[in-house]
Amino acid sequence: MEKLVIVPTYNERENIDPLLERLLALPYGLDVLVVDDGSPDGTAELVKAWQTRSPRIHLIERPGKLGLGSAYRDGFRYALAQRAEYIFEMDADFSHDPKFLPDFLVQIQNADLVLGSRYKQGVNVINWPISRLLLSLGANAYARWISGLPLSDATGGFKCFRRKVLEAIDLEAVRSNGYAFQIEMSFRAWRKGFRLVELPIVFTDRVEGTSKMSKRIVREAIWMVWWLRFQGMLGKI
Repeated sequence: MEKLVIVPTYNERENIDPLLERLLALPYGLDVLVVDDGSPDGTAELVKAWQTRSPRIHLIERPGKLGLGSAYRDGFRYALAQRAEYIFEMDADFSHDPKFLPDFLVQIQNADLVLGSRYKQGVNVINWPISRLLLSLGANAYARWISGLPLSDATGGFKCFRRKVLEAIDLEAVRSNGYAFQIEMSFRAWRKGFRLVELPIVFTDRVEGTSKMSKRIVREAIWMVWWLRFQGMLGKI
């Protein structure tokens, strides 16, 4: 296993079949790990059906909705155990278009962490209401201001890590579990001196399924950037 795409899922029955079909059709030998949080809609059963047809599909079933950050940490542990060299984060709802994966593979040759950015070249977001867009832009400006993290899009979840980055980060010490998880992982990689590169992407809001955004996730992100700032000042990250 060289390239592993980690896809967290919760009630993604409408999206998982076409996503896996697209990923397996790419000419890069990608393995795909679905981390399913006990989806009541049967998402995991569809993944199991794929496993009978392709050895490149992997599945972690979890007992319930344990959170995005927790899902990725479990996925990262699996990737490291399998000695994957390039580890991707990707949403299941096609807001992250598989067509950009070849660009990630080009950029990662000269970087340690490649981040898909909605705001690197203007605003490349489709089908979001203006309130959601303003929330995202404000959150990223806030994260840059408080943490110093030099990214136009610190909250995005379309990423590619080199294995050595995940090996260097103590996953047990990662505290955030919502979208703040994306900020925290990038901050930890940046503070350790790894090379971060932003890749412009186009983000299209989901057509099928429902958003996982909540007030709790927003509150976590607000205090987490302060925690990261002070931990960085104390030399603990």
